[in-house]
Order: sequence, then structure tokens, then C-alpha cells
Amino acid sequence: MTDTGKSYHKQCTGEALQTAQRHAADEDITLFAGCFCPFVQRGWAALEYLGIPYKVHEVDPYKKPQELLEVSPKGLVPALRLSNYTPPRALNESTVIMDFLEDLASTSTKRTLLPPITDPYARALVRLQSDHINRTLVPAFYRYLQAQDPTAQITGEKEFKAAIEALVALFERADKEVGGTGLWKEGGELGWADIMVGPWLFRADKVLKDYRRFEMPEGAKLTAWLKRLFEHPAFKCTCSTDELYLDSYERQVPYAFNRPNTSQVANAINTGRGLP
Repeated sequence: MTDTGKSYHKQCTGEALQTAQRHAADEDITLFAGCFCPFVQRGWAALEYLGIPYKVHEVDPYKKPQELLEVSPKGLVPALRLSNYTPPRALNESTVIMDFLEDLASTSTKRTLLPPITDPYARALVRLQSDHINRTLVPAFYRYLQAQDPTAQITGEKEFKAAIEALVALFERADKEVGGTGLWKEGGELGWADIMVGPWLFRADKVLKDYRRFEMPEGAKLTAWLKRLFEHPAFKCTCSTDELYLDSYERQVPYAFNRPNTSQVANAINTGRGLP
């Protein structure tokens, strides 16, 4: 494909824009967001599902405005500003934010993304799923998308598909041992691992399909789970239009054409370091 030089988007579109507009008023929690960022979508979908009041504040993470640096020292999104403290406090890192929101909901909205606390083994299985997502599946996504050499792209596709299949195996294990977790279980509710992985599989279905001709591994249960996930109201309402992702991943998020020195995530993948 040809690098057409498209510009990244600075404001979400589609259903995500409608959701952001509904959350434009001041609240105790402000979500600092970048519209194309999958890490942001983790925290955003968690806020939606857990029913916690919040405000969306979109920023340009590549410009790193001072207000972002005040809540996220590396200038990365997502970040939360917690205005119910004097002075306000802040949190960053998507998994830390999800942990915080889960704990907050346990004493406020009483909603949860995890199995009941009375079932520690089921909760541990979810943590294993999440560990695989963070350590293996997410880095594989970026290595595949950034690969320029055809041989590297073939390797990247195999690695990413293997990571998805390994996640399916973890879901099947939970099915066998505890009766399933999250949306993998038909009739289940949105779960922790669903939100942890959903943003990357959603982008794989859009960006990888367009830039790398990627097709998801075959399987009726996988296909049904993805449909339930992508159509779940708390996830769907944080999704922008396809055009936003295709434009943004080509241009400023330099993965599709692997432009150097424009993304901390891309630089980490290129140098073999862990994700920032």
C-alpha cells in the first residue's frame, strides 16, 4: 500500500463522539483521552459499563499539552484527573485505571467487571487471560502492523493469530473449570478480559484487515464472541467510525508504515523494549 500522508484525528467520531458530548460537563473524574488510542478505550468502556460519572477531555497526546503532563508524567493517555481531592490527584496507565474504577464501583455503583469476590479461582483465571493479553497479544498486534518486510509480515500474522488462539484456549479453560467468564459465555455480561483485549481486536478487524489483509482465526465461538463484544452498548458507544482508525494509524500513529520517532509505542516495538 502507498503512504498517502493522511493526518491523525484529534476528535472522536460516530458513536464515540455522541458519548463524549454526553459527558462534556464537569465531574469529579475527568478522562484525558486520545480518540484513536486503544488504551484509552479500555478505561472509557470501563467507565461506561461500571456506570461511574465522568467527563471526557480529548487531548492531542503527540503535542503533550501541559494539562496532560500534569496528570500523566510521560504525556501518555489515558489519564484521570480526580477533582474530589484538594488539590486534585491523578492516575495514569490503563490497567491501573481499570483497577481503580473497579474498586470505586464496588462501593458506589455496585457493578463489576470481575467474577464475584467469593470465587477467587475464577478471578485468577481472568487475571491469567489479562496477563496474556498485555504480555503477548498487544505487543504482537503492533509488531504485525509495523512489519514492512513481507517475510516479517507473514511472521507477524502467525504470531498475532497464535496469540488470539491462546486467548481462546484460556477462555475455553474458564468455560470448563468455572462455567465461563465475560462475554465468551453466551448470555454473560461484559467482563474484565473483554475490555482488556477488545480495543485491539476491534482495530484488527478494521486496520489490520485494511493494511495487512488480516482475517481473524476461524471458529464459530470466536466469531460469536466478537459480535457480542463489538455490539455491547458499553463498548460500542466508545467506538469511532472506521475512517478515523484508518487515517490515524496511517499518519501520526506510524504503525502501518512504521515511521520512526513519532510514537512511544512504535519506538518501543522497534527497539525491542516493553510497551511504555
